Amino acid sequence: MAKLYFKYGAMGSSKTATALITKYNYEERGMRVWLIKPAADRRDGEFTLRSRIGLTAQCEAIGPECDLRERYAAHGKADVIIVDECQFLTGEQIDQLRELVDRENLPVLCFGLRTDFQTKLFPGSRRLFELADSITEIKTICDCGRKATTNARISPDGYVITEGDQVFLGGNDSYIAMCHKCWADKIRAQQSEET
Repeated sequence: MAKLYFKYGAMGSSKTATALITKYNYEERGMRVWLIKPAADRRDGEFTLRSRIGLTAQCEAIGPECDLRERYAAHGKADVIIVDECQFLTGEQIDQLRELVDRENLPVLCFGLRTDFQTKLFPGSRRLFELADSITEIKTICDCGRKATTNARISPDGYVITEGDQVFLGGNDSYIAMCHKCWADKIRAQQSEET
C-alpha cells in the first residue's frame, strides 16, 4: 500500500542526501523515480539537486502554479515520487501529491524543513503534517550537543536575524541549525547588547 511520507529536519540534517540515496536505492532495483523540487530552489541550478556532502542528481523544477497531477500524467509513469525542499510547495500541491498516492497507489516521499527562521511552519510542511501517512524527523545537533530544531538565519556578522521574508535561500553561510534554547538565548543576548 502506497503512502505519503514526510521526512523533515533542521538545516544540515542530511535531508537532500537521504533523498538522493533513496532515489539510488529505487533505481538500483530497476524502478522509475520522478525526482522533483520547487522552482524557488535555484541554489545549485534550476534542475540540479545537490547535498552538502556532494551527492547530486538532475531533477524537475516545479513552479507554484504547476498542477502535479497533470505534470505526473505528462511525465509518464513512475514507481515513486521523491520531492526535496517540499516546504516550498503550496498546500494545494501537497493535496495533489496526496491524490496521486491514493489514485495511482504511488509512494511519495517528501523531504524538507518543518519551520522557518522564526519557528513558523511553511505552508507545504503544514499541509504535510495534516495529510502524511508517515512523519519522520531526521535529526541533527546544535553546537551545544542538544537536538537542533530551529533554523537560525544568520547575518554576515553572526547575528541571529528575527525579521524578514519567510523564504531566503542560503546554505551554511546563511543558516545554522540550533536547539531552541541556544536560539532564544542568542536572541536575548543580542537584544541586551542593543539596549
